[in-house]
Amino acid sequence: MTWNFKRELAKIDNEIAKIKPPKEKRADAVFEGGGVKGIGLAGALYTAEKLGIQWQNVAGTSAGAIVASFVAAGYTANDIRQILQDLELKKIKDKGPEDKIPLIGIAFSLITQLGIYEGNYIENLIRDLLAEKGKHSFKDLLYEGSDKDDAKFRYKLRVITAEVTNGEMVVLPQDIANYREKPDDFPIAKAVRMSMSIPGFFEPVKLGKNIFVDGGMLSNFPVWLFDTDDVPEWPTFGFRLVDDKEIQEGRVRKRQNKIKGPVDYILALIFTMVEAHDKYYMRTHNYKRTIMIPTLGIRATDYDIKKERQLKLFMSGAKAAVKFFKQWDFEEYKMKYRGS
Repeated sequence: MTWNFKRELAKIDNEIAKIKPPKEKRADAVFEGGGVKGIGLAGALYTAEKLGIQWQNVAGTSAGAIVASFVAAGYTANDIRQILQDLELKKIKDKGPEDKIPLIGIAFSLITQLGIYEGNYIENLIRDLLAEKGKHSFKDLLYEGSDKDDAKFRYKLRVITAEVTNGEMVVLPQDIANYREKPDDFPIAKAVRMSMSIPGFFEPVKLGKNIFVDGGMLSNFPVWLFDTDDVPEWPTFGFRLVDDKEIQEGRVRKRQNKIKGPVDYILALIFTMVEAHDKYYMRTHNYKRTIMIPTLGIRATDYDIKKERQLKLFMSGAKAAVKFFKQWDFEEYKMKYRGS
């Protein structure tokens, strides 16, 4: 029997119907970066939405920032699946005139532009999709009833990027004030573009003398972002993308990078740095609130994957969330980890 998305989705809906919905419907969400693998995040969102989860604050890095921005703007999991499914992935690798110079184009672009691809296609696409929901700058994502003096919770969306000139992690939009920009007026699509600027792969975003790259360089999975010292009123759920063979007894196995050329080498260096940092923070209480999504062997830069593989990755996220919510207990989590 051939694989059929509608049939598999009906099975998932059946499984979701058997789960006792969480008493506390409010929740924050933090999405890990992962390039093309981001459609798995949409699958996990699908299950959460079916259980009635209502997102309060959302955050993400790189591809996770893309998903988070869509959630904050009001797109549903099915909307996001369709957007990512319809996305012409190969167009993400948009080249400028200097990239097309025979033999030396890539090297020339790396030296002069600090990246191979422009990043304009994906930024423009995100801008257009957010505009369809009436969202342009961060003032369109103010959290209802937010205290203007509490920058941490003023906006529904937080995006992580890394500023390499000073070696700092930057949480947008509030930290953009340090670079002579107004957080309220800063374009959402520009913030997401800054977060997804994989060094060497995409050209970085420059503001004056400051250079911004993929937030995963400093934190690809900032599940701690919405934590406070008090007992939380609602949970924060982490959405993490992991290789199928990496999950074992609540720990993540060491990954192996396939290096077939200079671009693979650069990406391997970056992923090594990213994972080494976030593994430090993935302690027991963070595993407890994290949905681990198997990525079916798909790599972040597999821009030529077929539609069926994308849909299978969506289903992988949905199944992972079903498994997670079957055992999730917010009261138990608070008693054990947050001192209630």
